[in-house]
Amino acid sequence: MQVLSLLLAVGSVSAYTVTNVDLFMFKNIDPIVTPGQYVSHMHSFFGSDAVNVNTTTSAELREGCSTAKNPNDFSVYWVPTLYLVDKDAADGQTHTPITPMRFSAYYELLNEAEIPIPEDFQIVIGNASATGPEGLNEDANVSWACEGDETEEGKELAAFPTKTCSTHLQTLLWFPDCINPDTYETGYSKNPKAFEGYGDNWCPTGMKKFPRLRFSIRYDLRKILPDGWEGEPPLELACGSSYCSHGDFINGWLPEALEYMLNDPSKREYFQVVGPLGAGDQGTACTSTAEDSDPDHGTSDYEESLKMMQTATGIEVEEKQVDTEETAVEGTCKVKKVRRHQPHSAHHRA
Repeated sequence: MQVLSLLLAVGSVSAYTVTNVDLFMFKNIDPIVTPGQYVSHMHSFFGSDAVNVNTTTSAELREGCSTAKNPNDFSVYWVPTLYLVDKDAADGQTHTPITPMRFSAYYELLNEAEIPIPEDFQIVIGNASATGPEGLNEDANVSWACEGDETEEGKELAAFPTKTCSTHLQTLLWFPDCINPDTYETGYSKNPKAFEGYGDNWCPTGMKKFPRLRFSIRYDLRKILPDGWEGEPPLELACGSSYCSHGDFINGWLPEALEYMLNDPSKREYFQVVGPLGAGDQGTACTSTAEDSDPDHGTSDYEESLKMMQTATGIEVEEKQVDTEETAVEGTCKVKKVRRHQPHSAHHRA
């Protein structure tokens, strides 16, 4: 009982920081999953605009302009684009991309972290092929909900809400907090008293704790859906249903800032990260506007992305007309060292 009390006490003062990051492009690339190919479903990109279809290193990202509010963060974050679907359009079904009201990258459990996020670290979590809860990794805690509203009784965590949101539609994605510093293999922490193969640091044997990344994405749908919805919402991710939600990340933080995350002198529950280019949310150090670094290749158009996938795979994709105004409305707009992420077998419950 005393041990449990101590663990709860530690958890209650868990240190974290957060940086808000603006969207800078929609594009049909994924340098982690389909490197070198313009065959991905559409993604929404946040952070360093140096990212392209071949990006693999932190150094590459630091050559770009970043939309992160913390000037030391040149990381790139991306998720499948969320679309407003109009099935009653006179000229056929349309897909209009929705720009998040806010994308926040939380870095949590910093007081428990043993090592910083490694240079060149890349990861993708979630299952882009999932069509229901059975296809999800429960450790990632993929969720969709109306921020601040009462929880819908009986709704699957990763399902879209079936009633109008009074505030924002919010989705959350939780990344692993354990890593093998030699192989960059990752895992989620678990209580070693309940799960075999875990050490005193709650990580799979051979792994160390590092900052846990969490995506928190808010969409304001009140202007684009003034009448709200009841039942299935007119929303769709580029990869399909709400269950296919996933998140990608390539580290681009300045090393000094990452060290500060683990050695913040303030000792507060929340703190702002300080680095060579400044602190907190003072804004990007870049003097130009972030934009697609490879505008002559790939596409930001939904319908065109379907055609490119079909051409590459030889599989017919259902074509749907799309609103080509990318920012039509406000609110619209595995691991490598460098190597692929291999899930740790101990991730699954014993």
